[in-house]
Formats: sequence, C-alpha cells, structure tokens
Amino acid sequence: MTVNPGEVYHVAVLPTKTEDAVDDHQGTASTAALSSSSPAERPEPPVKEGEVRTVTIDTLGDQGDGITRVERGYVVIVPDAEPDEEVTVEIDTVQSNVAFASIIERRE
Repeated sequence: MTVNPGEVYHVAVLPTKTEDAVDDHQGTASTAALSSSSPAERPEPPVKEGEVRTVTIDTLGDQGDGITRVERGYVVIVPDAEPDEEVTVEIDTVQSNVAFASIIERRE
C-alpha cells in the first residue's frame, strides 16, 4: 500500500499476541491486557452472509472496489461501486474484520 500526503486513512490497532504467547517475565498489567482481548471476547461481525442492506459507499480501495463501513466501523467491500453511491447489497462473504458484498440495486 502506498501512503500519499494529504490523504485520509483509517487505521485499526489489533492485538497480535494471545494469552498463551505471554512471556512469564512480563508484568501482571500486560498479561491482563492480553487476556482481555482473547478471540472469544471479540464481538461478532455486525453482518451475516445473505443479509441485504442499503449502504452509501465511502471511498474506493486499492483495487478500485467500493468501501463502506457499518456498525463499529466494520468494513464492507463492494465491487463496481463508486464513492457517494447509495446501493442495496447482499453480503456474500463474512470474515472477522471485513465482508464482501454484491450490488443488487443501485439507488438514484
């Protein structure tokens, strides 16, 4: 990914260690912080496969696909969509941090 001056970027900071990976020499505070972000406690994605939603495309991704965000900033990628376009989509694939959707109707 290329970062361009003057562009606005959204960044998420996610934990990379699990409780099992904690070094015994680390302090109690860091052990508590790591265990509180275990996968079992992460919220489920706010969309489900097959769900239909009307969304407004925020921006284009690196591959030219439309990007929108829904609850909690969860990203939905919509191919063949343009920024500021309002579309009705069907969620095709859901992953922990992103979903992919197909346009079923374009709003005017």
